[in-house]
Amino acid sequence: MAISSLAGRLREHVEAIRAQEQQSSTLYALSRELTMSPDLDTVLAQVIEQIGQIFSRQAVILLPSSGNGLTVRAATASFILHADEQAVATWAYEKNHVAGRGTDTLPGAKIRYQPLNVAGRVVGVLGVKPDESNWLSLTQRELLDAYASLAALAIERAQLAEQAKQADIASATEKLQTALLNSISHDLRTPLVAITGALSALDEDADALNASTRMALVENARGEAERLNRLVGNLLSMTRIESGAIKLHQEPGDIQDLVGTALEQLGKRIEKHRIKVHVPADFPLVPMDFALMVQVVVNLLENAVKYSPEDSIIEVSAALGDGRARLQFADRGVGIPSEDLTRVFDKFYRVQRPESVSGTGLGLSISKGIVEAHHGSIFAQVRENGGTIMTIQLPLNGNKD
Repeated sequence: MAISSLAGRLREHVEAIRAQEQQSSTLYALSRELTMSPDLDTVLAQVIEQIGQIFSRQAVILLPSSGNGLTVRAATASFILHADEQAVATWAYEKNHVAGRGTDTLPGAKIRYQPLNVAGRVVGVLGVKPDESNWLSLTQRELLDAYASLAALAIERAQLAEQAKQADIASATEKLQTALLNSISHDLRTPLVAITGALSALDEDADALNASTRMALVENARGEAERLNRLVGNLLSMTRIESGAIKLHQEPGDIQDLVGTALEQLGKRIEKHRIKVHVPADFPLVPMDFALMVQVVVNLLENAVKYSPEDSIIEVSAALGDGRARLQFADRGVGIPSEDLTRVFDKFYRVQRPESVSGTGLGLSISKGIVEAHHGSIFAQVRENGGTIMTIQLPLNGNKD
């Protein structure tokens, strides 16, 4: 009898050790999964999945939201939380005490609600619902409590990471706004000063100025006014692109007409450069919003003129390939460093040479936004023997490839 009793105790001890080992292994697996989860939504999904696999139970996680109490952030598929059940979850959250089925508080509920507690602060509520009539054993409840503690830590970590990310975004936004204000204030002030100076001279010294001088002042004021108008237009275009308010009115358009219209708009801004256009006579019509694409071509040509020496050749050519129309702008300017080839399409980014070139760094960013709205692409390349090639690719069917 003694030997039998000792053997029974030994078997119970071995089973307890195995159960503890399995519990430790399970908790380790969950901890590893949660640690590797990059964001809050992934953490919540992992907790729901693990509870379903280990306990064969449906689960729901509720987190507080500003002004709306608790809201369901993750749940087992087809899980429905009724209003009376959510009231029990709210009680568990506010009182920081377990409630619902299998507890002494509101035991008539169909779900057990476990506060997710971290150092005395409740970050949410975990609800577990059985699929059958029997409830969790003592060992399973202990394991579920451990799960809840791990989930609470993971949720807090993910929330802190999101807060840090938002803080970084806010800091970057503030820096961007400062850069924008500095850039815009300079680029707005320059043409305004020139316009004001020309008008003041015409007003105060009208009798002393000859006809050619007056004409030069008028032309200078007109040019600066056009520059100011382009700047404001670029800012408005960037706002429309970022807000998603840009709407395309696509119709079959002629590439030759597109380039010709852009050259006409540029006018005297390109008179000191030679623009050579090569578009095959049988080039097909391309679906596009003509007015927006004219703005893209104007931006690219104006950019090429800014960074190219006077009397240099800027080549514009069109070709077909892989169901797309390709339009290239090749100059012999100062070129773009290889590390800046992709960054030149970022807002307010400008290659810091030559120093005399003005601008806000919006033209290429706007062009990229318009081209991508057409399901096309735009990129820059270093041209052999010096210069830059800007390439636009647009699908011939008007749809995304």
